[in-house]
Amino acid sequence: MRRTGALLAGAPLLTGLVQLPAAPPAEAAGADASQAASDKGSVSVSVDTLTPGAPTEGDTVTVSGTVTNKGKQTVTDAHVGLRVGPLLNTRSGIDSVAKDSTDVQSVLGVEVGDKYAEKFDKLTPGVSQPFTLSVPVNKLDLGQDGVYQLTVALSGETSAQPWPQTLGVQRTFLPWQPDEAGTKTKTTFMWPLISTSHITAETGSDEQQTPVLQDDDLAEEISPGGRLDRMVALGKDLDVTWVIDPDLLASVEAMTDRYEVPGEGDTSVVGGHQSVAKRWLTEVQKAVADKEVVVLPFGDPDLASLAHNGTSVTGSLSHLKEASDVAPGTVESILHTKPTTDFAWPVNGAVDPSIVKVATSAGADKVIARSDTFEETGDLSYTPSAPRPIGGGTTAVVSDARLSTAFQGDMIKASASTLAVQRFLAQSLTLGLQTGRQRSVVVAPQRMPSASQAQTMAEALTILQDGTWSESQDLTAAAKAEPDPAATTRVPPASAYPSSLRKRELPRATFEQIGRTQAKLDKFKVILSDQSRVVTPFGRALNRAMSVSWRGRQSEAAIYRSGVESYLDTLIGRIRLIDKSETKLSGRSATIPVTVQNNLVQGVEHLVLRLTSTNPTRLEIDGDAYEEQPVAVSGGHSQSVKFTTSANANGRATVVAQLYTQDGQKYGEPVTFDVKVTEITATVMLVIGGGVLLLVLAGFRMYTQRKRAAACEADGRDHEADEDTDDPQNPEAAGERPTRESGTDAGADDPEQPSDPTPDTAPENAGPSGTGERVDR
Repeated sequence: MRRTGALLAGAPLLTGLVQLPAAPPAEAAGADASQAASDKGSVSVSVDTLTPGAPTEGDTVTVSGTVTNKGKQTVTDAHVGLRVGPLLNTRSGIDSVAKDSTDVQSVLGVEVGDKYAEKFDKLTPGVSQPFTLSVPVNKLDLGQDGVYQLTVALSGETSAQPWPQTLGVQRTFLPWQPDEAGTKTKTTFMWPLISTSHITAETGSDEQQTPVLQDDDLAEEISPGGRLDRMVALGKDLDVTWVIDPDLLASVEAMTDRYEVPGEGDTSVVGGHQSVAKRWLTEVQKAVADKEVVVLPFGDPDLASLAHNGTSVTGSLSHLKEASDVAPGTVESILHTKPTTDFAWPVNGAVDPSIVKVATSAGADKVIARSDTFEETGDLSYTPSAPRPIGGGTTAVVSDARLSTAFQGDMIKASASTLAVQRFLAQSLTLGLQTGRQRSVVVAPQRMPSASQAQTMAEALTILQDGTWSESQDLTAAAKAEPDPAATTRVPPASAYPSSLRKRELPRATFEQIGRTQAKLDKFKVILSDQSRVVTPFGRALNRAMSVSWRGRQSEAAIYRSGVESYLDTLIGRIRLIDKSETKLSGRSATIPVTVQNNLVQGVEHLVLRLTSTNPTRLEIDGDAYEEQPVAVSGGHSQSVKFTTSANANGRATVVAQLYTQDGQKYGEPVTFDVKVTEITATVMLVIGGGVLLLVLAGFRMYTQRKRAAACEADGRDHEADEDTDDPQNPEAAGERPTRESGTDAGADDPEQPSDPTPDTAPENAGPSGTGERVDR
C-alpha cells in the first residue's frame, strides 16, 4: 500500500517532468506572466469608422481604423479581424463593456472567417498600420434583436512569445433591429445654443450706444467652422428642440453694427466682424424655422448657485425674474419665432427642493432634471418616461443620464467619436427593448458642446432618426406625455446634491456684489432724463454676472463683476460738484455760487443741492443753517447755483455743499470750503459817512462858486452898456432923458440888461409923431 501511494503521489510530478521541455523558455514565461498581469495588450487598436452604425438585412458592415505596436518587440504573423460577442440584454452590461473596451483578458467571442481579416507580416514598435474590414451582415450570425458586442482584435507573435495570441482589442457595439419596432421610443434631443458672456455694461457715448465686448472670441465661434457655426449647420437638418440663451442672440446682433473691443492699453478698437454676425443670425433663423425653440432666462442664470447661495441676498430673485421677462421678447425680435418659456434647466439636471423652488419662481413650471440625480427609489426594471409630476403644478422632465452624457470628453479623435456614437445607439436600442410600453425619453447633452462633440452628436442622431426603434418628439410633447405611475416623483433632498457640482457654484459674494451694484444703479437712474440708456445695459450685465458659464472660472467672473461696478461708479462720478477754494465775504450779506458739472451725454434732473454752514452763528445760509435748491443740468454742461448768505461776526466759517436725490439720499462726494467773514463796524460806517458828507459839501461849494462867477460876468456886461450911453454920438446925449407918465413901469430908469426886451421908445427921427404920442425936445 505504501508503494502504491508513493506511485500515485509521484505521477503528477512525472507528468510535469515529461511536459517541461514543451514549455516556453523561462525568459518568455516571465514576459508572459507580465503580459497576463496587464489587461491591455502591447498593440493599440482603434476603430475610426463603423458603417452602418445600425445595420439591417443586406448591409455590409465596414470597420476601419489603425493598429499601433506599443511594445518593444516586433509583432510577426499578425492579422486583425472581427469577433461578435454575446448579446447584451441590459444597459448596465453595455456600461461594463464600454469601461473595459481594451481588455484582452475578457471573452471576445468567435472570430469571423479568415477571408474577412487583414494580415500584416510585421508590426514595428511605434509604427501604426491602417486596416479596413468589410463583412456582410449575414456572416456575423446575428440572431434576435438587440445589441451585440463587436470586437476588433489583433493577433500575432513576438520573439519573446512565439505563438499566436491576442495582443490588442477594441470593443464596441453593434445595434441590431432590422425590422421596424412595433412600439417605438419617442426621443427628444435638446440642441443647446449657448455661449459664455461677452458683452460688458459699457456703451459708447454716441446716440446709438455702441456696445463694447470683452473680446472678439465670439466672432471666432460664429465664423465658418467655429463651434456655434457647426451647431447651427448640423442642427438645421435634425429633428431637435433648440434650447437658446437669448444673451447669445443679443450679443451677435450687437456685432451686426458698429461695436468695439479692447485694444492695446486702455484703448478700444472697432470690431470688424459685422458680416460674419449677420450671416450667422440668418442661418439661425433658417435653422429654427418650424422647430420648437425653448428660451432660457437671459444670460442663462445659475439656478443652483442662486438657490444655495443667493436667495438670502436681497434682490437676487428679482434679477432672475427680470432675466426671464426679457428673454422671450429678445428671441422673438431676432429670430421672428415665438419661443417656449416653460422650462428651467439647472446645471447637469441636478435638483433639490430649493433649486426647484427658485426655478419655478420666475414662471417656469417644468424643470429639466437628470436621472443620475433624480434616481428611482423603486425596483423598476426599465427606464420610465421623462415626465414626473412633483407637486404644485410643476413637472420634472427627467432626461436619461446615459444618453445625455454619451458625448462628453474629447471627440476630436475619430476613434473616440465612433465609440461614442455606437454606445449611444446601443443604449437607445436596449432602452427600447426593455418593455413593450411606449415611453418618452429626453436627451439633455452638455450645455456648450465643442465642434467635435456637436459633430458626434449629429452623427448619432442622424442614425437614430433613420433607425427602426425610435421616433422624434419635441420637448413640450415629452413633458405632456403620460407619466409612468411606477416612477418616483420625490425630489431628491439637498443632502443628495452632488458635492462635485456644489464646489463649482457661484459663491455668496457674487450675489452680494450684484446687489451692491444694483443699489447704486437704483440711486443713479432716478436722476437721469433717459433712464433706458443706463438701466438696460447694466441690467443685462448683471444677468450675465449670474451665468452658468462662470462655473469653474471664478477669477474671470470676479473681473467681469468688478468691471461692471467700476464702470457704473465712473458714470456716477461724472455728475459732481466743482471744488471751491476759500471765499472771502465782506459785508453783512453776499451770494456764494456752487457749480454742478454733468459730463454725461444725457441731462440729469431731480437733484437737490444743499449748502450747509457748520457755524450758523457766524454765517447763515438764507437766514438758516442751510438751504436747498433744485438742480437740472443738460448733458455735457455745468450749472452754477447761487446761495444768499448773511454774516453775523468776523472770522472763518466752513461750508459744506452736497448733492441729494429727491428722496433724501446723498449723491456723490461733498465739497467743503471756508468762507472768511469780515464784519463792517459802526466806526467804519462813521468814517464812510464822513467821507460821503465831505463829498457833498465839496460839490455844493463848487456849485456856489460857479454861480458867483456867472453873476460877476453879468455885472461886467452892464458896465460896458452904461459907457456906451454917455457917448456924444448917442442922440439922447444932447438933451434930457425921456420920462414916462403915470402908468409907466417903475423900473424904466433901470439899466438895460442884455436880456431886456426892446425899449418902448424908438430912436428920434424926422417923421411925424404918432397919434397921442408926446415927445419932449
